[in-house]
Amino acid sequence: MELKVYVDRLSQPSRAIVIFCKVNKIDFEEVGIELLKGQHLTPEFKQINPMGKVPAILVDGKFKLFESHAILIFLASACPGVAEHWYPADPYRRAEIHSILDWHHSNLRRGSTEFIQNTLLAPFFGRPLNPQAAAEAEKVLSSSLSKIEALWLKESGQFLQGSSQPSIADLCLVCEIMQLEFLGETDRNRILGPFKKIQRWIEDTKNATNPYFDEVHQSLFAAKAKLQMPS
Repeated sequence: MELKVYVDRLSQPSRAIVIFCKVNKIDFEEVGIELLKGQHLTPEFKQINPMGKVPAILVDGKFKLFESHAILIFLASACPGVAEHWYPADPYRRAEIHSILDWHHSNLRRGSTEFIQNTLLAPFFGRPLNPQAAAEAEKVLSSSLSKIEALWLKESGQFLQGSSQPSIADLCLVCEIMQLEFLGETDRNRILGPFKKIQRWIEDTKNATNPYFDEVHQSLFAAKAKLQMPS
């Protein structure tokens, strides 16, 4: 299978795709699409993804797929050698993973993305900061983190649903939360500080996917330094 992966490593779902491919030794060509330069809006990229968003993939020069959850499910199903724990064959386990992924977009993703956009990144996309929208997004984000701890991080295992190994849901959600590294220390600690289980889970997911997790996230930390955010 000839696989091209169109990503911007500043994008949390893009990082999840790249880490997954690297951890599972999937051969792929990474094609950089720089969001801050508007490359996702070009006619050339919209031939790959008409929605104009990353990530997207092109398989064997003909099969195009966008939306990170769909991409991960496809890769876990289609690529030989992917460890079973990422996307278990058991239909009940798969259903649980799908449930978490469906929840992710409307809750954790919405909260984290809108908070960071409206406290930091909006001007880089030609929009003003919106403190009121940021405050509302922080409520959604905190509520989402509370639900993760209460519902899916169990004492019986290190990962979601009490598993002893990570699934694609763990990778997606942790990469989402890592976007908070863009923030200054005060904001990040205020948001993540109360959630000790989440902090431990992030570290466990890093450890389970390193050295690739740290390697892929270097772009995020480099961008933070360039923005001259406090550490």
